Amino acid sequence: MIGKVVEINNLVVSVGTQPDASKILDNVSLQVSEGETLCLVGESGSGKSVTSLTIMGLLPKKILVPTHGSVRLAGEEILTATDRHLRSLRATTMAMIFQEPMTALNPVVPVGKQIDEVLRTHTSLDARSRRKRILEMMEQVRLPDVERIFASYPHRLSGGQRQRIMIAMALVLEPKLLIADEPTTALDVTTQKQILSLIRDLQKDHGTAVLFITHDMGVVAEIADRVAVMRYGHVVETGSLDAILRTPTQDYTRNLLSAVPSLVPRAARPATASAPVVLDTSELTKVYRERSMLGKVREVAAAQDVTLTLHKGRTLGIVGESGSGKSTVARCILRLIDPTSGGIRLIGREISFLSRNLLRPHRKHIQIIFQDPYRSLNPRLTVGETIAEGPVNYGMPKADALKRARELLELVDLPPDAITRYPHQFSGGQRQRIAIARALAMDPDVLVADEAVSALDVSVQAQVLQLLDDIQTRLGIALLFITHDLRVAAQICDDVIVMQHGRIVEQGPAGDILTSPKQAYTQQLLEAAPGRGWDFANFRPLATGMAAPAKTRDIALNS
Repeated sequence: MIGKVVEINNLVVSVGTQPDASKILDNVSLQVSEGETLCLVGESGSGKSVTSLTIMGLLPKKILVPTHGSVRLAGEEILTATDRHLRSLRATTMAMIFQEPMTALNPVVPVGKQIDEVLRTHTSLDARSRRKRILEMMEQVRLPDVERIFASYPHRLSGGQRQRIMIAMALVLEPKLLIADEPTTALDVTTQKQILSLIRDLQKDHGTAVLFITHDMGVVAEIADRVAVMRYGHVVETGSLDAILRTPTQDYTRNLLSAVPSLVPRAARPATASAPVVLDTSELTKVYRERSMLGKVREVAAAQDVTLTLHKGRTLGIVGESGSGKSTVARCILRLIDPTSGGIRLIGREISFLSRNLLRPHRKHIQIIFQDPYRSLNPRLTVGETIAEGPVNYGMPKADALKRARELLELVDLPPDAITRYPHQFSGGQRQRIAIARALAMDPDVLVADEAVSALDVSVQAQVLQLLDDIQTRLGIALLFITHDLRVAAQICDDVIVMQHGRIVEQGPAGDILTSPKQAYTQQLLEAAPGRGWDFANFRPLATGMAAPAKTRDIALNS
């Protein structure tokens, strides 16, 4: 008989203990069985992570308080357990993989010793036995050269390798429950596919129950047995994977599915021969040089012979895995770093090796939207001051700059009173809209979006992509769009460049690259797209695995 590993019944979590306290979770009931993967999905703020932290006993004390209901782990009540007992259960009976491994790992301790700490705390194994067990676990999570990685510090590993270390740490004592909180959100699509496959395989080997938290229905399609959909602290729908993907009963679930970006390229804008070239590079190269303690110089070519052309009003996407050179090219173009060789022309002016003072007048022609809206805005400045800062620095009177800021807030669909508020008072999607308004304040000819939607929920992602498209249509700005996700590139790009190991391996119109790629690497990226076998917008699987034309999407989930 398959037993229930986790049983949550009518769970209520409130802000504090007052009778009228706001409820973060309201009568949540869930179960996860042995060997089963339950995907908990919903937008940011839906209560997914609070549910997982309640199970782990990691809610902030006296701030978020379980006020009703029950959480049973392997038949044992968690809500009334002591802190000491909860510590003994973590890693042995339940374990958690967090979203960002770099913040979850200690940066000054080799990763092998960090896994060893789990064994030293919870077992009586000697040092030799512990090391043997750790190396075996590293091999199970398919890490290469495990002896070297055992002694490596987190910053020496790739994002995918760090996440594998977190999985090894979580599973080294074979817990009954594994909670994975957005473990693939920050990873490129090929690494994401490998991690999802790894979790499935380890689950089969160990019979672990998995609670997988995500906002991306594409990921759900790859890994779930059952799905629970959350919104505003409530479970609005639960069912098998097939039932949720084929016959969702709630409008919210249907809209979540429809927001998953499709691999079908959007209708191409007609190429205009008369459209001026606003940005081009020729054989752009960036080589990093490291000198060892023995005096030897090691060269790493992050970008090699990159040649591209961007016309006014067009969107050029640069896609590839982490480490492919995408962001290096963008940073060279923006002159945030100096290229080693090659040419960069912005509005016909060569800027490759201009000094800082000579470069300053040209910076207003090219602006950037960064990946993380939480870190790219100054928390001490109001939104109005943030948007007005650039124009003021270039000589515009402050009153005029604030007037311009109000116009831009309207352009990015934010309310007028946003101008006097601070970034922490907005959601992630709203912050990214503020970042877009700030970039537009300089009236740039080129906008660089460096993974500008990868940190957002798919529903908010769809809204921001639509906003960028509308702004581009209205203002005629050229957009250089950096992404690792070909699904996102398909929704916004006119042309696509595919990069690998610092070089361009394929480029051309988005419709050609994404529907009939010629290079094996591009085909690999397409194959790795999560949920590639489903037509989410029409609630049906695809016979060939290639995406079908998507119908018009309803992305206003919060309306």
